[in-house]
Amino acid sequence: MKTRIEHSRPDNLQVLYEDNHLIAVNKRVGDIVQGDKTGDLPLSEVVKEFLKEKYNKPGDAYLGVIHRLDRPTSGVVVFAKTSKALSRMNRLFATKEVEKTYWALVSEKPPMEADRLVHYMERNPKQNKSYAFDTEGKSRKKAILNYRLLKQLDNYYLLEIQLETGRHHQIRSQLAAIGLPIKGDLKYGFARSNADGGIHLHSRKLSFVHPVSKTSIEVVAPQPEEALWKACVRD
Repeated sequence: MKTRIEHSRPDNLQVLYEDNHLIAVNKRVGDIVQGDKTGDLPLSEVVKEFLKEKYNKPGDAYLGVIHRLDRPTSGVVVFAKTSKALSRMNRLFATKEVEKTYWALVSEKPPMEADRLVHYMERNPKQNKSYAFDTEGKSRKKAILNYRLLKQLDNYYLLEIQLETGRHHQIRSQLAAIGLPIKGDLKYGFARSNADGGIHLHSRKLSFVHPVSKTSIEVVAPQPEEALWKACVRD
């Protein structure tokens, strides 16, 4: 995919935040955060190369993967530059002390302008898909998100979503379960794919207390340079 190749280079990396312990970047549609069976160059390696070049490191730069975003999505990804930061950030994510805010575009009007969705999700590894149910089950995990309608465009609706849990494909599955598949998301029921193979789901903001300095950190990712996303922030 041309988009992925263009962005998987250190000189094209959009760094949103960096200090001695952390680096946050704006992931592009199509990039994978960590290596997988495809063999495609992962974003983690691109960031390591960026750090190596920036600081003239003779060997490999240390980089710890803290969390991931689905390949078709975009937005904030935070990596650890030290082992101390990695273990502490892992703890923050595990204890739900990181506030995760997403933007999503859907073509149907949400049933309410704001709501809290509670489902019980079951993952199907063979399909690489998760199903959201209204009732509990033996292999189902509770999933909770809050959404609110931010803006209505001509044919789409911009939702802001805050996650209370972090399940596989949670936003995609939960929105589809209430009849709001995300634009371009064929896997979860949207009618058409996007030209770049991505979906209109963007990790807009991560907020947390820095694991070392203990200061409040808020990292915001600009939306992709694409017409619909641009319309979302246009007055």
